Amino acid sequence: MRVTDVRGASVARLLPWAGTGGKPCYVVGDDTGYVSRKADEVEEIQLDMAYELLGHADGLLTEPGVTAPEIHFLARRLTESLEQVQRIAESRGSRLEAALARPEPEPASEPLPPPQSKSATSP
Repeated sequence: MRVTDVRGASVARLLPWAGTGGKPCYVVGDDTGYVSRKADEVEEIQLDMAYELLGHADGLLTEPGVTAPEIHFLARRLTESLEQVQRIAESRGSRLEAALARPEPEPASEPLPPPQSKSATSP
């Protein structure tokens, strides 16, 4: 679920963790506050862990004699990781959509030069 404004642009950021009962958590703001910075840190950790898990999975699946419990454990961790990466992708996609929906600010026009004063001269 995405929180959107009347134009359909996202106004809240989906956080990389779930709330009570697995419900999504959101933060409203300009992405510069404490919660947004923590969310960035958590996303980075989750993505790093996903890369490490993929490397572990590749190694484990090429080993002979891997047991069913090991494969089951790996599948659970891969599922958890994929859910986290999916949440990150949804959050970032929503923020990108919102940024693209914002009208671009008008370029600042150059100030007009001050009017020239005419000096009174007599012929």
